[in-house]
Amino acid sequence: MHISYKPLWHTLIERNMRKEDLRLAAGLTTNMIANMGKEGKHISMDTLARICETLDCGIMDVIELVSDEPSTTGGNDNGKTERKNHRERH
Repeated sequence: MHISYKPLWHTLIERNMRKEDLRLAAGLTTNMIANMGKEGKHISMDTLARICETLDCGIMDVIELVSDEPSTTGGNDNGKTERKNHRERH
């Protein structure tokens, strides 16, 4: 499993925000934004909390867990199954 920031990019698009807008509003560094665009790079939980607070959204609007294993269905649900399962557990 790895963390994907695709939900964050979609959230920004829905709100007509640029990465630079988020960076300034949340007090992020350019390196933090760059790391979110690189697979295997992560940001701290404090930074994730700051992003959620700035955007007034939940963590699942920012990150998703994506399986590294090939899907048995052959389709790509872009983490939707993981988000659904997470909601059902909590």
